[in-house]
Amino acid sequence: MSTVAQQPDAAMKQRRDPAPAPARWRAGWRRGRQLAGVVPFFAFIAVFLVIPTLVVAIGAFANDDGHPTLDNLSSLGDGYILDAFGRSLWLSALTAVLGAILGALLAYALVTARPDGLLRRLVTSACGVLAQFGGVTLAFAFIATIGLSGFVTLFMQNQLGINIYSGGVWLFDMPGLVLVYTYFQIPLMVIVFLPALDGIRPQWREATASLGGSTWQYWRRVAMPLLAPAFLGSTLLLFSNAFSAYATAAALVSQGSPIVPLQIRSALTSEIVLGNQNLGKAMALGMVVVVAVVMWLYALLQRRTSRWLA
Repeated sequence: MSTVAQQPDAAMKQRRDPAPAPARWRAGWRRGRQLAGVVPFFAFIAVFLVIPTLVVAIGAFANDDGHPTLDNLSSLGDGYILDAFGRSLWLSALTAVLGAILGALLAYALVTARPDGLLRRLVTSACGVLAQFGGVTLAFAFIATIGLSGFVTLFMQNQLGINIYSGGVWLFDMPGLVLVYTYFQIPLMVIVFLPALDGIRPQWREATASLGGSTWQYWRRVAMPLLAPAFLGSTLLLFSNAFSAYATAAALVSQGSPIVPLQIRSALTSEIVLGNQNLGKAMALGMVVVVAVVMWLYALLQRRTSRWLA
């Protein structure tokens, strides 16, 4: 009886005693290595995200002498700035919707192909490259293709007698930005929406068919409600991607500032109107607020999507 009674006491005492020193050292060493591994990431975030955001936020509330003021924020109500924000929102929303619809159709076509087939691997690899193919390089590609002296433009004029610029030089204005932005939105949609389509299980369609449901009923009552959060979240991501794009628009639009990023460039680099640097920071702060709200909504939708993807 005494031996049996001593065993629980010994076990409880062992649980109360701290771990041996070598074990604690090994655990601390592992935690230290993990923290050391993420230090470069946090340093990168601090240098290229946190510090610039703080500089923009502080500068938006300061005048040229560094004194606090609200004049920069009140200037955001000027007509040309509101027009720039309106055009940016319209451009981002339109290209996000177009890219989401066309990209979702392409992603669905990939889902119907073999998962390990050559077609799917080739298209997904191309989308991964084209989603990052932007900036000056993309603008030059469109100028060389359908610009005023592009080979497609000249071919259509000389061989087919069609002048695609009969109504104006649209490539270097808002219609051209819509076309170019949609070009890199489609592959991005394929990348972010394809996992959601892969999460749709064939057993759900078989269950719908066994209950007498049609294909339309399956999509309306099962697939579309499940895919709606992922689709809307992907569309918001495309909106944020277009709203913050700068280099492509800067390379295409050489005169005027139709969207907010170009207005910020004009405020920071103008040689005619000086002292607008902090106004540019105020406009940048407005862009940060818009993107932050969009990404917050995106995180909410992604959280809901992860419930059934898991």
